[in-house]
Amino acid sequence: MNDQLSVVLVDDHAMFRSGVRGEIGQLVTVVGEAADVDSAVEVIGQTSPDVVLLDVHLPGGGGTEVVRRVHLRQPETKFLALSVSDAAEDVIGVIRVGARGYVTKNITGPELMAAIRRVADGDAVFSPRLAGFVLDAFAGTIEVAQVDEDLDRLTVREREVMRLIARGYAYKEVAKELFISIKTVETHVSSVLRKLQLSSRHELSRWASDRRLI
Repeated sequence: MNDQLSVVLVDDHAMFRSGVRGEIGQLVTVVGEAADVDSAVEVIGQTSPDVVLLDVHLPGGGGTEVVRRVHLRQPETKFLALSVSDAAEDVIGVIRVGARGYVTKNITGPELMAAIRRVADGDAVFSPRLAGFVLDAFAGTIEVAQVDEDLDRLTVREREVMRLIARGYAYKEVAKELFISIKTVETHVSSVLRKLQLSSRHELSRWASDRRLI
């Protein structure tokens, strides 16, 4: 068992971390968990894992802040982003600061284990659609540095809800995906529509599609 890879799980949802641990815990050694930026930096510094599984949306500055701060002291640390978001800005943002791969939370247990092993070996791992974002960014076809003022009005949670609603998810499905209540989903949707000055889910879907967020 000593040759197992060591992994730190960083996600602000305890239930999700528990699910990931259940999927991979017999195949890797989970040496730590964290729910925000500061605790993530601390536990990674203490454990020096082979791979960090990292959500991009975290309290305290997000996944990119974790990568930046850890790499200042431990530049050899390998990060694999594991997120509900598959937006170009999130993918490219975390890769630019040093993550070695990006997969979404609909990945299967065996696929996740394969991705962890590849990142530990020094490979870069992306889902096909996400790899396209990275290639587009390097080709200059996506202006990643341009800040969308409309999108910047939304909180991190509102962005997550917005993307799922724009893809056609029902409120119940969004609630299950994000581990929040249906009432909270309704509140976030109302806030998103108000901030973006939109009147319907159809308009929201078109708005998100125009910005390549879905």
